[in-house]
Amino acid sequence: MLLRVNLIRIARSPSRFFNPLPLQSKLGSLRMATAGYTTSSHPSRKILFRQLFEKESSTYTYLLADVSHPEKPALLIDPVDKTVERDLNLVKELGLKLIYAMNTHVHADHVTGTGLIKSKVPGVKSIISKASQSKADLLIEAGDKIYIGDLFLEVRSTPGHTLGCVTYVTGDGPDQPQPRMAFTGDALLIRGCGRTDFQGGSSHELYKSVHSQIFTLPKDTLIYPAHDYKGFTVSTVGEEMLYNPRLTKDEEGFKNIMENLNLAYPKMIDVAVPANMVCGLQDLSSKPAEAVSN
Repeated sequence: MLLRVNLIRIARSPSRFFNPLPLQSKLGSLRMATAGYTTSSHPSRKILFRQLFEKESSTYTYLLADVSHPEKPALLIDPVDKTVERDLNLVKELGLKLIYAMNTHVHADHVTGTGLIKSKVPGVKSIISKASQSKADLLIEAGDKIYIGDLFLEVRSTPGHTLGCVTYVTGDGPDQPQPRMAFTGDALLIRGCGRTDFQGGSSHELYKSVHSQIFTLPKDTLIYPAHDYKGFTVSTVGEEMLYNPRLTKDEEGFKNIMENLNLAYPKMIDVAVPANMVCGLQDLSSKPAEAVSN
């Protein structure tokens, strides 16, 4: 019970908030480190961002931190077990306090690094969607907000590649970074999307998810996927609405494409999925914490 009180702030609205640190009001502009990404209204507030790559599975891991906060709280999205040491060394070099290690979904092409991170950094909490039916310290749902300092990620449910896929979107508001950033997992890739033929996948659900939850974001929203196989690093909502060769089709055309991909059986799926259902090295005996809404 004490753990839940410390980790979760209950909102008056239906949304749930995950925030282990006290909020501090600051004036100034948010700057995106390494991206020239600024907003004029809050010059002293800074968001640090790094895009990291694991070459064997072509997976992107994302590091975000509120470096204006005294504790420099940080989170990792979609860490890979093979690159945990690299990621944690970077966190240490940058003087950050890692709070969360989170997944966009149960991956089938690599083992998540969240469990390994938890074993190496006391206090880090793992996060995954409740719909994924997998193990984690915190199980999130659509509408939840995950805070690092004064910055937050909004959770959007984007099933279709798997039952439990979510997209994490940076907050909307004058004190949040602009343009917004969407970490889309495998739901939306750059000029593509995740396959829909296993793990409860559905072409209908994926089409609906992308069009209702991602393509409704501002067109300048930056798209950061979980994978890329062609050398791309970032796109925008507007670009994908115009140029994505699958999702620019109508739903029937999209379904036809997805049904005829003829993709090979994922070589890591029989190892990765069972491991990722328990958050990599997650303790099977631990009971995940859930927030309670008013």
